[in-house]
This record gives sequence, structure tokens and C-alpha cells, in this order.
Amino acid sequence: MLVGEQPGDKEDQVGRPFVGPAGAVLERALEAAGIDRATVYVTNAVKHFNFVVTPAKRRLHEKPKNRHVLACRGWLRAELTRVAPRVVVCLGATATLALMGPQFRLTAARGRDVDGPAGVRVVATVHPSALLRTRDAGDREIMWRGLVRDLKRAHALAVARPMTIGGAQT
Repeated sequence: MLVGEQPGDKEDQVGRPFVGPAGAVLERALEAAGIDRATVYVTNAVKHFNFVVTPAKRRLHEKPKNRHVLACRGWLRAELTRVAPRVVVCLGATATLALMGPQFRLTAARGRDVDGPAGVRVVATVHPSALLRTRDAGDREIMWRGLVRDLKRAHALAVARPMTIGGAQT
């Protein structure tokens, strides 16, 4: 299961997560990590597009406020229960906050697998949109390699973990 921040403009229009520019980055990273996107449940921590309108009438992403994260937490927990993933990848700080709480620090735990809610393993990494915002090509390459590495780690964990359905291992 992949958890992003919130829908972007394109995602809000289409009604599905990660179909815009960050989705294209995620798609390439999943492919580089050997993960078929069709086998992964993809969602966002915040369910609505938080934006400001520019004078040119463009809708620009605005970081969700804590109240937005808290308001949507119940939906995210319901998705976790329903999907029962082997591993959850938190893409960015907002997703990490929503799932792990304010004491968890993405920068300190990035790429490591940790215990999450309901016994699920969690791997936190950068949001694909961070690569789009990074101007320096060297920094962008480092972030790319880290994102792919973190996705590979999550995939290895998911493959290694037995799946439980209704308390029974499969």
C-alpha cells in the first residue's frame, strides 16, 4: 500500500491518486524497483485537494493543515483495515504524520522498516513530487536513487511477509 499526501490538481480532476506529474515519477520508480503498480493499493492521507487560486486562475497545491490530516485519519485507518497490506509506504511527511503521528520523523527513519498501526510494517520515504521541485540535478539523482531503494526495501518486506486474512496466515 502506498500513501501519498493529498490529491493534486490533476488527481482532483480525474478522481484517482498519482495520475499527474508526481504519478509519472512514481510510476517510473515503481518500475525501477520491480513493482507492478497494478499490485499496489495507492491512496492519499488527505482526501481533498487543498489549494490556492492564482490571479491567472491556476489551482496551486497548498500543504494540508494538521486539521485536514486529522479529519481524514479515520478514512485512512479504514482503508488500512480493508486492504490489510503487508507493508505500507508513506510517501512524504504528510503521509508519515497521518499514519505514524507527530513524534515520528521522516528524515530520521527514511527507508527503514518500522512497526506501524495494526502490526503493519511501514517504510517512509520522500514524496515523488519532491523530485519535481528539486532544481539541482545531483540532488535529484540522489533523491531518485533513495526513492527506488526504499521501494525495493518495501517490496522485499512485502514478499517476505506471510499474508494474514481474518487472522489466518496464507
